[in-house]
Amino acid sequence: MIMMNSILDYLDELFPNPKCELIYNKDYELLIAVMLSAQTTDKRVNMVTKVLFNKYPDLNSLSKADINDIIEIIKPIGTFNRKALCVKEISKRLVLDQNGKVPNDRKYLESLSGVGRKTVNVVLSNLYNENFLAVDTHVARVSKRLNLVKENADVLEIEKELSKIFPSNKLGRLHHQLVLFGRYHCKAVKPECLNCKLKEFCKYKNGLK
Repeated sequence: MIMMNSILDYLDELFPNPKCELIYNKDYELLIAVMLSAQTTDKRVNMVTKVLFNKYPDLNSLSKADINDIIEIIKPIGTFNRKALCVKEISKRLVLDQNGKVPNDRKYLESLSGVGRKTVNVVLSNLYNENFLAVDTHVARVSKRLNLVKENADVLEIEKELSKIFPSNKLGRLHHQLVLFGRYHCKAVKPECLNCKLKEFCKYKNGLK
């Protein structure tokens, strides 16, 4: 319990107002941006979605966009052929099934092209304040370094374990804090350990990883 409180207190100190760094103005923009963010950075996604959403300002126009034009716009993020198809399919489905709205419905959202559990967790947490914790590379790395989960734990195991050991009403906030902590402090290469208040719990700092 002391360790968990130390983690929460330190993350609150570092990131008192954590939020998603993907830029969006509409609910479907967040959904598409999170889908596009797989295997790339939020910074790159923000670059391409700025162009994409300005050129196609609503779901109707986006669903009818030329696939080659979408590919050209999102090329900087990689795996652009598959992701361009997903953009089209998500747009079409939301227009046809949901009157252009992103519903608070995990089963439906996970049926969309390119949308998995992590994406849905991020979307529902941000749009509907649901207490879900999405596990990306940053969350996984920090969780393992702090000995919160087993070294060989997969993303679902990490989500379940963190959801069990931390208060449920803090999970959405904790997700953003862990992402930001991993992105700017507990980095994959050259983490900033010197002044970290969690180094006593850290396997990396203590030479175990």
